[in-house]
Amino acid sequence: MNSTPDDNGDESLYPIAVLIDELKNEDVALRLNSVKRLSTIALALGEERTRKELIPFLNDSSEDEDEVLLAMAEELGRFVPYVGGPNHAHELLVPLESLCCTEETVVRDKAVESMSKVGQDLPESSVAESFIPLVKRLATGEWFTSRVSACGLFASAYRRAGSTQRADLRAMYRDLCADDTPMVRRSAASNLGKFAEVVEPEMINKELIPQFQNLTVDEQDSVRLLTVDGCGPLARLLPKDDAVRSILPIVQNFSQDKSWRVRYNVAQQLCQMCDALGPEVSRRELVPAFVRLLRDSEAEVRVAAAGKVSVFCKQLANDQVMQAVLPCVKELSSDSSQYVRAALAAVVMELAPVLGKAATIDSLLPVFLSLLKDEFPDVRLNIISKLDQVNQVIGIDLLAQSLLPAIEELAEDKHWRVRLAIIEYIPLLASQLGADFFEEKLGPQCMRWLQDSVYSIREAATRNLMKLAQEFGPEWARDHLVPPVLGMVNNPHYLYRMTVLVAIASLAPVVSHDVLCATMLPVVVSCSKDKVPNIKFNVAKMLEKLVPLVDASVVERTIKPCLLELHEDADVDVRFFAHQALSSCDAVTAA
Repeated sequence: MNSTPDDNGDESLYPIAVLIDELKNEDVALRLNSVKRLSTIALALGEERTRKELIPFLNDSSEDEDEVLLAMAEELGRFVPYVGGPNHAHELLVPLESLCCTEETVVRDKAVESMSKVGQDLPESSVAESFIPLVKRLATGEWFTSRVSACGLFASAYRRAGSTQRADLRAMYRDLCADDTPMVRRSAASNLGKFAEVVEPEMINKELIPQFQNLTVDEQDSVRLLTVDGCGPLARLLPKDDAVRSILPIVQNFSQDKSWRVRYNVAQQLCQMCDALGPEVSRRELVPAFVRLLRDSEAEVRVAAAGKVSVFCKQLANDQVMQAVLPCVKELSSDSSQYVRAALAAVVMELAPVLGKAATIDSLLPVFLSLLKDEFPDVRLNIISKLDQVNQVIGIDLLAQSLLPAIEELAEDKHWRVRLAIIEYIPLLASQLGADFFEEKLGPQCMRWLQDSVYSIREAATRNLMKLAQEFGPEWARDHLVPPVLGMVNNPHYLYRMTVLVAIASLAPVVSHDVLCATMLPVVVSCSKDKVPNIKFNVAKMLEKLVPLVDASVVERTIKPCLLELHEDADVDVRFFAHQALSSCDAVTAA
């Protein structure tokens, strides 16, 4: 937006005048852009005018679209250097306090985050005179929005408060935990763990645990849901005996809560609670709760619990896994919900190292095979991505014998993402199977992927060939990869011919110089006669890549004449890429 100095010719008023004009503009995008440039405007104004003019103006601009206010809240969190440093940082608390009271949650959350940053920079005098009184005002505000925001500021305020102020803050937090408005209690519940981290250890048991226990039996399931998040942090802060006495019964009750959302959150958090309570308590007390969650009536809860199977089992003894968890795993592998099966498939392979070879063969392999044949593609994808976990335990011979038929079937799966996952696993599988076994079982399929109907599959197949050549060496590539690849160069579909050219380019750096010059290069040159311009300009691009790989004599004798001919082609793109390649040839020749 073009602006000029004011009528009196005072150029010092120019930046703030521009800002006022832009923030009054009806265009939201313009106002948003202006707010995002506040730091630049502040630099132009200087520290004193920023404090005296810009900050009061922003405080009066708190009635705007949510996206503008969100940007303002974020900018103010970085504004301490622009108002004159920590000694003047308290000036920023005024507009941030207004933003903490807005109706939109994301704006309030960002304002709380920015205010916490500013609070860390405040000198001690400003903390006592400005920051803590502000937190108290918000905590006792008439509208619930201010009280919700206050909950997120108690940890920052308490960390720097004096002993008398700390007692007041604890009392206020207790009131917020018992607030009449569920939204306030939710905020108090979600911030309780963070608040507990800065409260004196003796006060956690004395004051915070009773508040926590009240929140765990709140009539609103949304409050209980967020209270679950505090179990782990509080258990870590308490002595082990106190944690077992105070937190463990709550976790056990939560695992049977009447709200499936609460049980879902328990399933998500249970492993963190195990870490906090220790393996002995987890083995003795939490296994029944986990089994209940794995067999929950709600599919969403089973999804969350199934995704934690491997992590939870690492806390347990082998016999507990076999007796308590494996029966549930077998049930979940045929669960009616495809999302439960997918969640299980993503982690079940990781049980193999926990169980050992014998138990994996007896108990897990049937589960793997069942999930590999699942009708839902994400289930099959998740299993494929973790095959190496099983290989490390049972060995490649048994893995190939048990799973290779299923892998061969998945290599031609109707869902292209499944085929892509198999391709990406092929190099690892090849290194484990060995050249002979791989060539017999999966070699032909690698060639068929070059003619897949999906471009991503063809592209992945070309990278796959290069990795195989690197794995088994140039002689193996000469005998087993180069002939079938070159044999596809006359495919009637030009897209497949182009894929073959890309495959040749992938193999070129891996094969020997003789194979490249005597076998592969003539085929590439022959493709320059193709009727399709896309093929011809790809030939030019490929020849440019081959120039550094061959001798100068080959460039002069074979590559350059081909490019000169392409340089005279009727198609402009062919001429362009041929010209680029010829420049590369000239550079090599000159060198």
